[in-house]
Amino acid sequence: MIKGVMFDFSGTLLRIESTAEWLGAVLTSAGIRPADDEFADLVRRLTEYGALPGGPAPRHVPTHLETLWRERDLSAGRHRAAYTALAQEAGLPVTELAQALYDRHMMPAAWRTYPDTESTLRELRGRGLPVAVVSNIGWDLRPIFRAHGLDGLVDAYLLSFELGAQKPDPAIFRVACDRLGLSPADVLMVGDDRIADGGAQALGCPVHFVDHLPVDQRPRGLAPVLGLLGSS
Repeated sequence: MIKGVMFDFSGTLLRIESTAEWLGAVLTSAGIRPADDEFADLVRRLTEYGALPGGPAPRHVPTHLETLWRERDLSAGRHRAAYTALAQEAGLPVTELAQALYDRHMMPAAWRTYPDTESTLRELRGRGLPVAVVSNIGWDLRPIFRAHGLDGLVDAYLLSFELGAQKPDPAIFRVACDRLGLSPADVLMVGDDRIADGGAQALGCPVHFVDHLPVDQRPRGLAPVLGLLGSS
């Protein structure tokens, strides 16, 4: 019987703005106005290098960044270093923009909640089921949840950079279950990454996957979660 739920963060409960929105916000703040074709080309290059945290994965990671990329979620320093390096590889017009782009993605304004995120979390709260957010990340996402009015609906945050363990390592899921005071078999893991989030299965947690889509293309992606609870 499901008695608690773990959720992934990015692509599951919230989604980062598009690469074009992200870049546009930073360039506007810096007073830089490239021509339309230059802007489009920079968006393409940033997308190719996967420079937006929470956005598309890199199509190719440069050899000298491979280790940093693999270990990016284990510390705040590695996370910033990995993504700013990828942004620089994309060929920014001003080197300093790499740090500004990284800072932008940690702002609440850069994140959108999926249409049914709040209602799902409120329903879980109403049913008395505790909730944990389990994320591979290099920074504190709690301010994002506070800004979007969701923090009061989350009982525990398990962040890889704080724990020094990242999904799919079963250790991070075990800590989450312990924080919720439940056995793994009673905790549902909901995420969008079949490898990372699927690691919870090694502990015996049931797992449900959602599609990592833009918020306007996934209006009811979390609805099956409540259906799973109803049948438990």
